[in-house]
Amino acid sequence: MRLPSKVKFADEKVKESFDKLSEIGENKIYHWLVRAFKDLEENAFCGIQIPKRLIPKEYAQKYKVHNLWKYNLPDAWRLLYSVENQEIVVVSIVLEWMDHKTYKKKFKY
Repeated sequence: MRLPSKVKFADEKVKESFDKLSEIGENKIYHWLVRAFKDLEENAFCGIQIPKRLIPKEYAQKYKVHNLWKYNLPDAWRLLYSVENQEIVVVSIVLEWMDHKTYKKKFKY
């Protein structure tokens, strides 16, 4: 199912982290994220859904998410986001991005 969405950041801290990346200029992570955000705007479900039992409790508590999706970035980085309906608009909420080592640790792989 292709469902367009609007991309938002989970909180101001996540947005500030992204803004700092944009100030650096030729930052590869920034460019990967911009591409990922475009993909999410075209299709909120383009990532891979993480089973509910694997959602870290910190995300459920801090962001009140009930679903979690992973978008694979180059060099084994991961973008984690949640999908919500807000009125008639689907919103992809960016929670965090991390390298694969951090991702494996967070999800206890």
